[in-house]
Amino acid sequence: MAAPAQPSRLLVVDDDEGLLLLMAERLREEGHVVATAPSAREARALLAEGATDLMFLDLKLADGSGPALVAELQREQQAVPFVVVTGQGDERAAVEVMRQGALDYVMKDTALLDRLPAVAQRALHALAQERALRAAQAEHRRLERELVAISERERHSIGADLHDNLGQQLTALELMCTLAKTEAAPHPALTRRLDQMARMLREAITQVRFLARGLVPVGPGPDSLQVGLAELAERTSALGRPRCRLECPAPVTVADPFLAGHLYRIAQEAVNNAVKHARATEIVIRLARREGALRLAVEDDGAGLLRGKGAPAEGIGLSVMRHRANAIGATLAVDSRRGGGVSVCCSLPSSP
Repeated sequence: MAAPAQPSRLLVVDDDEGLLLLMAERLREEGHVVATAPSAREARALLAEGATDLMFLDLKLADGSGPALVAELQREQQAVPFVVVTGQGDERAAVEVMRQGALDYVMKDTALLDRLPAVAQRALHALAQERALRAAQAEHRRLERELVAISERERHSIGADLHDNLGQQLTALELMCTLAKTEAAPHPALTRRLDQMARMLREAITQVRFLARGLVPVGPGPDSLQVGLAELAERTSALGRPRCRLECPAPVTVADPFLAGHLYRIAQEAVNNAVKHARATEIVIRLARREGALRLAVEDDGAGLLRGKGAPAEGIGLSVMRHRANAIGATLAVDSRRGGGVSVCCSLPSSP
């Protein structure tokens, strides 16, 4: 059996004490818990004492104004959802306060007390919907992160099996071929076949190691992201064109392998895009901590992205990079100038 809903906690702020009491009583009749404050000073004191679900705020107070109180609370990061109570002729001021985040406004006229419950109910319903949406978005991000983490664990497991099991077995077979060649020395034809088998096994071992490295590109150490990016740049340059280099002015450590893995994959996808589609001659991977954020950027001097009418839709590679950035709470920005290359920048505000 569900627990009964708790009554909403409201605060009414108005320097007209008679109207203040009438408004409070009308809201209490609807089952709300209502506190009152005839001034901005008393309103701040009541807000500091405990949580308030919704505030009804008069625009004009004896010791200040409603907008000034809202601005002060916002500066102090103590903002509370509020509805503006305004008199005739204050409509323009009410609109300005709406821009500060007011949920609604109600006029001080003969119908005020009749309209007040509906205004309160509408504002509280909007707040409940907003909380439900935030909770759903948080749960979505949690599930998305969990799904990606499961995928990464599977990748690591398969990569470890390839390297530790299949790779070692192939290495043992190559050693057996080498030993068998000694015994087959009197038989040249058999020796040649054993040489061929050993060569094929070495190629298979190289392919297995390459596959394992692709599945687990970043190790568990805190410096593995920087090391992995350096190796990515080296492998890309080894292809002949374009040239690729890593610029990392100071050592960057990332303790969380989950974060390091996603950042590496973002850089890898950006480099692959530059190699395959940009016709770039140079790619620069930049890794640094600046202004409390970890910043990873991949820049090329290629053809750039098409913009405007006729431009192709966002490709799968860029969508995957955005997905990975969202999974770790980072932002991804793509900047392109026609004929001036592309810059992909991932910024992670929290310090991993």
